[in-house]
Amino acid sequence: MKIDFEHGQAAHCESGVTSNLLKKISNGKITEPLAFGIGAGLFFVYVPLIKINNGPAIAFRSMPGFIFNRTCKSLGIPVVQKKFSSKEKAEAALMESLEAGQPVGAQVGVYYLSYFPKEYRFHFNAHNLIVFGKEDDNYLISDPIMEHATTLTSYELERVRFAKGALAPKGQLYYPGNQKQITDYQIRQAIKSGIKKNAFNMISIPGPFAGVSGIRYTGRKIKAWRDKLGLKTAGLYLAQLVRMQEEIGTGGGGFRYIYAAFLQQANDYLPNADLLKASEMFTQSGDLWRTAAVQAAGIYKGRIGSQEDFNVMGDYLLQIAEIEKKAFTILKNIKW
Repeated sequence: MKIDFEHGQAAHCESGVTSNLLKKISNGKITEPLAFGIGAGLFFVYVPLIKINNGPAIAFRSMPGFIFNRTCKSLGIPVVQKKFSSKEKAEAALMESLEAGQPVGAQVGVYYLSYFPKEYRFHFNAHNLIVFGKEDDNYLISDPIMEHATTLTSYELERVRFAKGALAPKGQLYYPGNQKQITDYQIRQAIKSGIKKNAFNMISIPGPFAGVSGIRYTGRKIKAWRDKLGLKTAGLYLAQLVRMQEEIGTGGGGFRYIYAAFLQQANDYLPNADLLKASEMFTQSGDLWRTAAVQAAGIYKGRIGSQEDFNVMGDYLLQIAEIEKKAFTILKNIKW
């Protein structure tokens, strides 16, 4: 049993899954950058009281599931989304969808994905892939970060669908609720909605921990980490930042590049010089995030570690915060 489905590689799992699930009904127009931007995927949050892998919780994107749900909602597409307490019911629902010819998105844990190299397997339960068929005991898998489609046995798929721990997927599956063709008008309206939502999340969301304020707050905290935490723990915290930025999804820099590409593609539907201006600024921000990652890596690997090195690291984030604030302010003030 194999559904007529075209695998597509992407930079990030959820935006890639969203684009691939909507490919047929959009005639390929909903690219990964459009899915990411319409879904208001760009974000930042630093939560020092919550620890993940012995470091503070840091995220560079919206919560898992938001990109798919927001993209579909903005395009006027109903979403079917299910979680399960029973593994048997989860597999039955999956098979029912496949037999109906519907490929499904699934949230899974990374640690037991057998086709991942061992060095990329860690306890992270918000990875996304598509199941598009079954041959004997092997489910056909489209994982957008892989070059080609692959397979998982029934046991392997069940294991990752019911991984334990934070963000436990609970067998979650999801897919668009209808197959009506998406129009250019819907895409234009969805682009406007996505930009408005992302601008609010980054420059108007209350509190010091999220959005541009969160980037600025983290930059200032980094400058104090060496004295407050000691060099070893401070280095581990920076390692956590780099792990969340560069290893989980496409992270801080990569997400900024995707958003820059989104604004360029948005300009094709809604020509506006401010979209291109903001796109250039997000590319600049992405470059700075990558530069900051190199600085952080130098500290936690012990090549550098003076207070001045921490100050430089913090200043990178302060520069990023200013660039992203200006870019989103430009986008917020566009008169459509």
